[in-house]
Amino acid sequence: MTPERVAQADRVDSSALQPRDGAARPLSKRGFNSAGTWLLAALPIALLAGLLVWILSSGPADSLRGTNLPPVERLVFDRVSLGPQGFDISVLNDGPDDVTIAQIVVDDAFWSFTADRGTTLPHLAKTNLRVPYPWVHGETHVLRIVTASGVTFDHTIPVAVETPKPSIASLGTFALIGLYVGVLPVAIGLLWFPLVGRLGDRGLDFVLALTIGLLGFLLIDSAREALEAAAAVPGSYQGVVVAVFAAGAAYLAIEAFGQWLRRSRQDAKAAGAPGVVLALMVAIGIGLHNFGEGLAIGSAFVLGEAALGTLLIVGFTLHNTTEGLAIVAPLARNQPQGTRPAVGTLVMLGLVGGVPTIAGAWLGGFAYSPVWSVIFLALGVGAIAQVSAQILGQVAGDRPILRYLVSGPVMAGLAAGFALMYVTGTLLG
Repeated sequence: MTPERVAQADRVDSSALQPRDGAARPLSKRGFNSAGTWLLAALPIALLAGLLVWILSSGPADSLRGTNLPPVERLVFDRVSLGPQGFDISVLNDGPDDVTIAQIVVDDAFWSFTADRGTTLPHLAKTNLRVPYPWVHGETHVLRIVTASGVTFDHTIPVAVETPKPSIASLGTFALIGLYVGVLPVAIGLLWFPLVGRLGDRGLDFVLALTIGLLGFLLIDSAREALEAAAAVPGSYQGVVVAVFAAGAAYLAIEAFGQWLRRSRQDAKAAGAPGVVLALMVAIGIGLHNFGEGLAIGSAFVLGEAALGTLLIVGFTLHNTTEGLAIVAPLARNQPQGTRPAVGTLVMLGLVGGVPTIAGAWLGGFAYSPVWSVIFLALGVGAIAQVSAQILGQVAGDRPILRYLVSGPVMAGLAAGFALMYVTGTLLG
């Protein structure tokens, strides 16, 4: 058969498959609105539900484990507040079996207590324990919970200070801390823009590489903090999984946001748009990182670690000044010759990078949650990773990434950025 006849036969066969008016469509082309389709989708789910009910009701795991073994108990101190009336302790049952709280020991002495949701906790249940103990300001106190089976769980308060409660004064105090730590240092760093704008190509390569070094240090530091916070989360909440998912979600979200910004600025008035877009993305990534810093400061004071909170304030203030340089560096690289960004643009970038510190201090000080700490720290990891990749790709241009990285100014900038963050970071202990 000639090729012309084969092609003609194929056209005839394909036309024969097309449904005529009023004719039934092929099964694979039918919609998903029919009752039969929904029934087929629901049948496996119903069977799975029945299987789970049978497993839980018959208890094969219990029969294999036996009845003489002690229960598996894991009690987690979720939050400890100090007030004029004593300790307010929030605990969570992170184990698979019920836990019954029998006694509370404070500094080697048994104390009475009340529980607002009972003393027997099933899996993932919480209760608040109130202990009328006359704690001493500035002293160290050790709390111990004894279960009905004799298992003990300890929590140490290094430096006892009264837990701040939401009020106008406390809100203002944490806002000032966020201002000192986040907003003002970033704004001071933005003042380097006129100097960066006067640099030549090699100088800009150095500064942009320094920016990548700064962000690389922040990326590693944020990842470490996120993993440490994930380790402190109750095991049932899967802290590491939450951290990885949040970091990936932040990476994709910042990428999508950057693409939307670029599309929205494709007009003649936005000649310097690429630099503004990239600077804004850097500011968002740094803002998420600073949100995590605010969480750390607020939670340190709430958990009674006042000395640590003060140290964090001093260290983060020095640490964050370099972040303003990281924001303005891509802006200077893409700014048209002889032009400057509007003052309002610089103010906006500084606020985006610094104000989240205030929100983080509020959340950490008044509504501390280990799970939320993991989420926000991981969001900072994903955002910083995305903007670092964006800067690296943009400054390398048509050059291979490896050739760009091994050039003299770039290697010097990477080393300087990492060293600068390392030196300021040592103040954090």
